[in-house]
Amino acid sequence: MSGSRERVLSRVRAALEDVPADEPAERAPGRAYADNHSAGPTLDVLVERLEDYRALVHRVRPRELAGQVAAALQRRGARRIVVPSGAPEAWFTGTGVERVVDSRQDPRSLSELDAVDGAVTGCAVAVAESGTIVLDGEPDQGRRSVTLVPDYHLCVVRAGQVVDAVPEAVRLLEPTRPLTWISGPSATSDIELDRVEGVHGPRTLEVLVVAGDG
Repeated sequence: MSGSRERVLSRVRAALEDVPADEPAERAPGRAYADNHSAGPTLDVLVERLEDYRALVHRVRPRELAGQVAAALQRRGARRIVVPSGAPEAWFTGTGVERVVDSRQDPRSLSELDAVDGAVTGCAVAVAESGTIVLDGEPDQGRRSVTLVPDYHLCVVRAGQVVDAVPEAVRLLEPTRPLTWISGPSATSDIELDRVEGVHGPRTLEVLVVAGDG
């Protein structure tokens, strides 16, 4: 038993070798998780993590949102997109694309969802620490298939929806809702460890992080 204990403790010591001796073990009251771990401001951490996952990320001001949605869809070459019934009309001012509205009362078939050029939704919460966006089926996010079937997902994340760590996100979410946790574009690896994208969801995730005044 003592030998096993020593092996475990030696691994713990090895894992902590690069941790400063004066680093507090507990989070300082009033400080964000990201700041406590020297990772920087919460929004910066979220953007960095999303980009690590190969998502396309843009910071925009509220007044720029419609223009940035239009610009993202133009870059994608999208002409026909699916949107949940609760997506704000203001997001699509000047986009010039055809919108296929999906709702639980009038759901689109899988073949219809597969035929569009992408989906545009909001989100429930985003986690800076893990670069994760969570959808919970609210009207601005829609059914899970809306974001899992199309090859492209444009997601609007507002600064007030971003939290530091997963436990904070869990406290904000209703566990009985249909939760979808997204960390970058859908990806997996085959037996040769070759990365393959778009297998279980969209091949491309683009995120508009809305922050600032005006």
